[in-house]
Amino acid sequence: MADESVAWSFSKLKAFEQCPKQFYHLRVIKDYKEPMSSAMFYGNEFHKAAENYINDYTPLPFKFNWAKDALDNLNKKEGMKLCELRLGVDDAGDPCKFFDDQVWYRGIIDLLILDDELAWIVDYKTSKSTQYADVGQLELMAMAIFSHYPTVQRINAGLLFVVCKELIKRTYARENYDSLFSKWALRVSDMHTAYDIDVWNPKPSGLCKKHCVVTECIYNGRH
Repeated sequence: MADESVAWSFSKLKAFEQCPKQFYHLRVIKDYKEPMSSAMFYGNEFHKAAENYINDYTPLPFKFNWAKDALDNLNKKEGMKLCELRLGVDDAGDPCKFFDDQVWYRGIIDLLILDDELAWIVDYKTSKSTQYADVGQLELMAMAIFSHYPTVQRINAGLLFVVCKELIKRTYARENYDSLFSKWALRVSDMHTAYDIDVWNPKPSGLCKKHCVVTECIYNGRH
């Protein structure tokens, strides 16, 4: 069984960086639970609908018809299409399965298109604006693809904001792999240190008073 103090994902690391104390309560000892927002539920629904449409042209629910053109454009691209692809990488940068004992990084790719030495990575976003777009997610996905698919030399990656119809694009080459791996190994080290020494300090922000469910924290407005 994978060591959950070692295994991490982009969302897990972002949650830790936002506030280690909140992360501890929600993801380590799990004595608080964050309710699913309507935006999260909507996003999950869209991801499933897009997967079904790309895989076998299952008609989109009426409320997602506005995304049909964007998905059709993706379907027209040459190459093998893989939806909701789960990939793991170990701490040496070698490929492994998502739930392997030695897994270090885990990533789920909404859509991967493989065309010989070229790959396309697409991550769907259902937020109404690109204001908080974070391409770090694309870097990690590219790292995982280079690890799992040694023939891929170039990756065109994008955060596809399907509501506002904007695409945040990045391109990665295989020679970027070592620098990407080193960058993220360093960045995640603080989270691994917190697990090792069991110290989870609060990180107060404007979100504390109204949006944090960890009511025992001294910075929580409902404390």
